[in-house]
Amino acid sequence: MHRATAVLMGVCVLTAACLYVPQLAQLVGRRALVVTVHQWSGLALPVPVLAGLVSRAFRADLGRLNRFGPHDATWLRAALRRDKRPSSRPAGKFNAGQKVYAAWIAGATLVMLGTGLMMWFTHLTPLVWRTSATFVHDWLALTVGIVLAGHIGMALADPEARRGMRTGSVDRDWAEREHPLWRP
Repeated sequence: MHRATAVLMGVCVLTAACLYVPQLAQLVGRRALVVTVHQWSGLALPVPVLAGLVSRAFRADLGRLNRFGPHDATWLRAALRRDKRPSSRPAGKFNAGQKVYAAWIAGATLVMLGTGLMMWFTHLTPLVWRTSATFVHDWLALTVGIVLAGHIGMALADPEARRGMRTGSVDRDWAEREHPLWRP
């Protein structure tokens, strides 16, 4: 699910860049095709998550992502102080930063989907709504791009977490150090 979502989000970001950066638009050309690919990949973006709901393990992970405990407040305070000691950042399977990111990107995806549909089906809404949708869509897209760059940067800095995403398992020492409250 993560890979499928990443591919679709990557296509959305790259096609959006080709639609808004003149130098990229000139390199790619075929604007109508880029628009079509952008629209359909955006429309398909929720599909991997919806398909994942059939998995008991995925639903359990969603439950973990959706619950904040006292240890998450401690983790966030340590992060704001830039305290990198693992002992100051207690976490279960997901740390508070991952929970905040997951909630934010899920909400942003839904807003992007809604504003994108308003822009795509122009005859369904008044001009002022479409203009507002375009404004929100464009600025949120820029924000999503920046946040995704941070997400990718953090992933690149943690090879064990990437291995866990690929294989479904992580080194016990890493899990005990980075996620001491995790009880698989």
